[in-house]
Amino acid sequence: MIVIMFRVLIVAAVILLTYSIIQYFRNPQRLLENAKETKEFYYLDEQGNSKKNIRFVYKGCQFEGEKYVGTTENSFEIVDIYVTVVNPLELQGLTRDDLYYLEEELLIHYPHATINWKHPINKLLLTN
Repeated sequence: MIVIMFRVLIVAAVILLTYSIIQYFRNPQRLLENAKETKEFYYLDEQGNSKKNIRFVYKGCQFEGEKYVGTTENSFEIVDIYVTVVNPLELQGLTRDDLYYLEEELLIHYPHATINWKHPINKLLLTN
């Protein structure tokens, strides 16, 4: 009887360990941090939840976008996205073309949205 319980506990421990490892590698926050370290583009958003902010990383710089619902001709959609940078020092090296690329990526997911960049990003876009 004790041997059977021991075997059951070992199987349960292996299943729990496997589940924990899978959850670790699928964790969105970890994927976001990994993309930041490798300076890749990573987009994290729950499109069905308008209250959750958009988070994305591009060239090692982390951004956050606040979504606002409004009306279009036929329905309610996300019509405004206000984008801020988490750490302004990370903006070093980003160009105007990089910001246009990010706008295009956001508009792929929210075609009716107007992208509004908050300070200090808006200063680069307003400069001629």
